[in-house]
Amino acid sequence: MDATVFNPENPPELKVAQWFNAKGPLTLEKLKGRVAVLLAFQMNCPGSLRHSLPQVQRLARGFNDDQVAVIALHSVFEDHDKMAPAALEAFLKQEHIDVPVGVDQPNGSDLPLTMDAYGMQGTPTLLLFDRQGRLRRHYLGAVEDIRLGAEIMALALEDAKSPRETSIAIEQRLAAALADPEDHHHHHQEGGCCGGHHAHDHAHDHGHDHAGGCCGHDHAHDHDHDPTHAAKGEKGGCGDPGCGCR
Repeated sequence: MDATVFNPENPPELKVAQWFNAKGPLTLEKLKGRVAVLLAFQMNCPGSLRHSLPQVQRLARGFNDDQVAVIALHSVFEDHDKMAPAALEAFLKQEHIDVPVGVDQPNGSDLPLTMDAYGMQGTPTLLLFDRQGRLRRHYLGAVEDIRLGAEIMALALEDAKSPRETSIAIEQRLAAALADPEDHHHHHQEGGCCGGHHAHDHAHDHGHDHAGGCCGHDHAHDHDHDPTHAAKGEKGGCGDPGCGCR
């Protein structure tokens, strides 16, 4: 598979086969002007079910939709017959999940298209986009409520036309206020994430320990973002202080 390269300031558009709980198709372009929270999950992934899906439900209740859009993407890379759209629809009703949920466009036996385009390592994966549509966070596994809420609020404080200097200043204040997860060895709670069992070169460094049941695909996948981004292992994500990715 060829390496996938994209610029977080102009991330790939979502590739979705169908939507549930939505009045019409949703795109990153349509979501510009709002902070966008996207959860990629699998309905049979323990970490998605126990942590991330309840978390996005809380986020949807806690933030006004005209300021923060909370959506989910069913990115199935295993047990396709057990997690087909009909099964997903029944699951959403059973679990009372009412946020918009898209079906990541299948690609045969390969990874679904959006998952592949973003180089996602497994589920749950959480992406945060700012009001300008830039990818600002990319997490694999559970993210603590306090950190996630603070990061969303920081992005919400930025105007849709904020200059880069404003973004940098807010990111610096946020970094000063939040404890660095790399300074605290911790595990995800039981049934963490579904991933990490494959060869994958990803430029973002999230500083999390993914022990505890990640749902990961076995596809060998080399993935790099914009060439200006930092190499894996360097502190600070992409190396661009205006991006703020981790």
